[in-house]
Amino acid sequence: MAKDRFSQMTEGPLKGLILRMAGPSIVSMLVTAIYNMADTYFVGFIGTSATGAVGIVFSLMAVIMATGLFFGHGTGNAISRALGERREEEASHLLSTGFYCCFAAGLLITIVGLLFLEPLARLLGATETILPHACGYMRYILLGAPFMAASLTLNNQLRFQGNPKSGMFGILSGALINIVLDPLFIFGLNMGTAGAGLATMLSQMFSFGLLLYGCTRGENLRLRFRAFALTRATALEMMRAGFPAMARQLLSAAATIALNWAARDYGDGAIAAMAVVSRLMSFANSAVLGFGQGFQPVCGFNYGAGRYDRVLAGYRFSQKTALCALLILAGAGLLFAEPLVALFRDDAMVLSVGVPALRFQCLTMPCMGYVVIANMLFQNIGEALPASFLSIARQGLFFLPALGLLAPILGVLGIQLAQPVADILTFAAALPMSLGACKKLAEKGRA
Repeated sequence: MAKDRFSQMTEGPLKGLILRMAGPSIVSMLVTAIYNMADTYFVGFIGTSATGAVGIVFSLMAVIMATGLFFGHGTGNAISRALGERREEEASHLLSTGFYCCFAAGLLITIVGLLFLEPLARLLGATETILPHACGYMRYILLGAPFMAASLTLNNQLRFQGNPKSGMFGILSGALINIVLDPLFIFGLNMGTAGAGLATMLSQMFSFGLLLYGCTRGENLRLRFRAFALTRATALEMMRAGFPAMARQLLSAAATIALNWAARDYGDGAIAAMAVVSRLMSFANSAVLGFGQGFQPVCGFNYGAGRYDRVLAGYRFSQKTALCALLILAGAGLLFAEPLVALFRDDAMVLSVGVPALRFQCLTMPCMGYVVIANMLFQNIGEALPASFLSIARQGLFFLPALGLLAPILGVLGIQLAQPVADILTFAAALPMSLGACKKLAEKGRA
């Protein structure tokens, strides 16, 4: 079976292989985005402050996701290369070590977060009117943190083995349960925003159980505690390969916090508006991330097997496909910005801030796609420095300074323009770096 998987990844038709890997990954990433979008939609019926609360807590969820992605990507990239080099025992060790480390880190987040619940909500940008909603929602999100983080790790580890379907079914099932439980707890049991948090926690636990089960099926590597060994080499590998994914998510959390603090001067409506726009853009971002994740195992296997020609061809195909898809999504966002924002909160202030912000970000959406695919190429060929740079560039090096410069000068318009400006600058930085990497791969392929 392992031989069949190796042959499929290194000799199978490249475009079909990437699309087959990408399909479940796209679904998994979109479903992850839907978790928060569903909560945002249903709490929108409670009020503007409740909508703002979900946006406030999203930065905490980004930290939890960063934890899962750190261990998932940190071990997953190495797992795909190890399998490409036919070192299955090492791959099994990486799988177990990454999973157990992630669950322990999730427990730490739970303990610290619950001890400092209200100060944490204020730090994330909650106003006095948003604070009660944010604390009620965040309490359950924190309780589910180990399961949410470990689910992301397992999902990525399964995907890097060339089996994204197992991860997709686990994540998808949890999202469907969340959508069913949200109205039941929020309105049926009259729990308000706390009900949305409880629904998310239970659905994440269900996903976690299904993903654990997926590790016992077929040719997937088995999760074994006796294979756990946090050696110096494994820790360094996780840092090298996992840092870019973790940095991207942590900076997303930092950017959301900064955005909340900038918007709070204009009231709960402005916070809610940017929260809605962030959820909508995370949907598009999740789609391109999912597609790029379909390229990653193909890239890792072939790079490990010395098939540099297939790595380069797969990268070029992924860039073209992502560009076409994002142009379509951007066009839809420009045309239907107002009804999309109103779907989550039909409030005059929310619409006046949110609709222009969404249109501005749609204009630069294709830039985001190019950076994501380039970043994933660097991660999988072991180029930690450029991968880390691109991970921190968009939200760290460019967005935070842009927000700090534009918001005081232009007010709400500055808040709305900060992300598009950051996307353009990140694309300008990524282009020469990725062209240089392609040149090196072409030279290796000819050697």
